[in-house]
Amino acid sequence: MPAIPPVAVKLDPDIRARLRSLAAARDRSAHWLMREAIAQYVEREEQRESYRQDALEAWEAYQADGMDVTAEEADAWLTRLEAGEDAEPPVPHR
Repeated sequence: MPAIPPVAVKLDPDIRARLRSLAAARDRSAHWLMREAIAQYVEREEQRESYRQDALEAWEAYQADGMDVTAEEADAWLTRLEAGEDAEPPVPHR
């Protein structure tokens, strides 16, 4: 496996001290904590961006064809899902 080039991160002294303290408490290195935090942040933000893109696509589809479901229809469907039913989503209409 090729070597991973290092990346410098500038931290203010307070954050650096807190990071060291947390690393000691968790019996981990500060480096491990930073890598874990960055990985979790990237995963969360990628998911957030995916939701945003889905919403934009849904909005564009609605603008193109005007098809939608009412809040009541959506709520009834979600209630069935919550109850454990294998319910199909409501059919969009104008």
